[in-house]
Amino acid sequence: MELPNLDYIKEISGGNEDFEKKFLSIIQNEFPKEKNEYLENLEREDLEESAKIVHKIKHKLGILGLQQGYRLAIKYEEDLKYGNTNLKSDFHEVLHTVEEFILKIA
Repeated sequence: MELPNLDYIKEISGGNEDFEKKFLSIIQNEFPKEKNEYLENLEREDLEESAKIVHKIKHKLGILGLQQGYRLAIKYEEDLKYGNTNLKSDFHEVLHTVEEFILKIA
Protein backbone atom coordinates (compact mmCIF):
# COMPACT_ATOMS: atom_id res chain seq x y z
CA MET A 1 0.00 0.00 0.00
CA GLU A 2 1.23 3.46 -0.93
CA LEU A 3 1.93 5.73 2.04
CA PRO A 4 1.91 9.53 2.21
CA ASN A 5 5.20 11.32 2.73
CA LEU A 6 6.63 14.81 2.95
CA ASP A 7 9.32 14.40 0.28
CA TYR A 8 7.74 16.79 -2.23
CA ILE A 9 7.05 19.44 0.41
CA LYS A 10 10.65 19.21 1.62
CA GLU A 11 11.89 19.42 -1.95
CA ILE A 12 9.96 22.57 -2.84
CA SER A 13 10.70 24.20 0.52
CA GLY A 14 14.45 24.09 -0.05
CA GLY A 15 14.89 23.32 3.64
CA ASN A 16 12.74 26.25 4.81
CA GLU A 17 10.97 24.75 7.83
CA ASP A 18 8.56 27.68 8.16
CA PHE A 19 7.41 27.12 4.60
CA GLU A 20 6.99 23.39 5.29
CA LYS A 21 4.92 24.08 8.41
CA LYS A 22 2.68 26.58 6.61
CA PHE A 23 2.19 24.22 3.68
CA LEU A 24 1.33 21.33 6.00
CA SER A 25 -1.00 23.55 7.99
CA ILE A 26 -2.94 24.35 4.82
CA ILE A 27 -3.30 20.65 4.01
CA GLN A 28 -4.28 19.81 7.58
CA ASN A 29 -6.98 22.48 7.52
CA GLU A 30 -8.33 21.96 4.01
CA PHE A 31 -8.25 18.17 3.66
CA PRO A 32 -10.78 17.29 6.40
CA LYS A 33 -13.18 19.97 5.14
CA GLU A 34 -12.87 18.79 1.55
CA LYS A 35 -13.28 15.16 2.58
CA ASN A 36 -16.48 15.97 4.47
CA GLU A 37 -17.80 18.10 1.62
CA TYR A 38 -17.07 15.25 -0.80
CA LEU A 39 -18.87 12.72 1.42
CA GLU A 40 -21.88 15.01 1.88
CA ASN A 41 -22.20 15.51 -1.88
CA LEU A 42 -21.80 11.80 -2.47
CA GLU A 43 -24.50 11.04 0.07
CA ARG A 44 -26.84 13.47 -1.72
CA GLU A 45 -25.86 11.72 -4.96
CA ASP A 46 -24.58 15.03 -6.34
CA LEU A 47 -21.83 13.36 -8.34
CA GLU A 48 -20.93 16.50 -10.28
CA GLU A 49 -20.12 18.37 -7.06
CA SER A 50 -18.36 15.27 -5.71
CA ALA A 51 -16.15 15.28 -8.81
CA LYS A 52 -15.24 18.93 -8.17
CA ILE A 53 -14.11 18.09 -4.64
CA VAL A 54 -12.16 15.03 -5.83
CA HIS A 55 -10.41 17.44 -8.21
CA LYS A 56 -9.28 19.54 -5.23
CA ILE A 57 -8.27 16.52 -3.18
CA LYS A 58 -6.23 14.91 -5.97
CA HIS A 59 -3.69 17.73 -5.87
CA LYS A 60 -3.11 17.13 -2.17
CA LEU A 61 -2.57 13.44 -2.90
CA GLY A 62 0.18 14.34 -5.36
CA ILE A 63 1.75 16.75 -2.89
CA LEU A 64 1.80 13.99 -0.27
CA GLY A 65 3.63 11.64 -2.65
CA LEU A 66 0.65 9.42 -3.42
CA GLN A 67 1.21 8.94 -7.13
CA GLN A 68 -1.11 5.94 -7.41
CA GLY A 69 -3.70 7.79 -5.33
CA TYR A 70 -3.35 10.80 -7.62
CA ARG A 71 -3.92 8.66 -10.73
CA LEU A 72 -6.89 6.96 -9.04
CA ALA A 73 -8.38 10.38 -8.23
CA ILE A 74 -8.01 11.49 -11.85
CA LYS A 75 -9.92 8.42 -13.04
CA TYR A 76 -12.51 8.64 -10.26
CA GLU A 77 -13.14 12.33 -10.94
CA GLU A 78 -13.87 11.56 -14.59
CA ASP A 79 -16.01 8.55 -13.69
CA LEU A 80 -18.11 10.63 -11.28
CA LYS A 81 -18.88 13.09 -14.06
CA TYR A 82 -20.50 10.18 -15.92
CA GLY A 83 -22.35 8.81 -12.89
CA ASN A 84 -19.92 5.96 -12.24
CA THR A 85 -18.94 5.35 -8.60
CA ASN A 86 -17.12 2.03 -9.08
CA LEU A 87 -13.85 3.44 -7.68
CA LYS A 88 -15.50 4.82 -4.54
CA SER A 89 -14.15 2.24 -2.08
CA ASP A 90 -10.60 2.50 -3.48
CA PHE A 91 -10.76 6.29 -3.22
CA HIS A 92 -12.10 6.09 0.34
CA GLU A 93 -9.12 3.91 1.31
CA VAL A 94 -6.79 6.63 0.03
CA LEU A 95 -8.74 9.28 1.96
CA HIS A 96 -8.45 7.21 5.13
CA THR A 97 -4.69 6.80 4.64
CA VAL A 98 -4.26 10.56 4.23
CA GLU A 99 -6.44 11.28 7.23
CA GLU A 100 -4.34 8.99 9.44
CA PHE A 101 -1.14 10.57 8.13
CA ILE A 102 -2.40 14.08 8.84
CA LEU A 103 -3.28 13.11 12.40
CA LYS A 104 0.20 11.64 12.96
CA ILE A 105 2.02 14.76 11.80
CA ALA A 106 -0.25 17.18 13.69
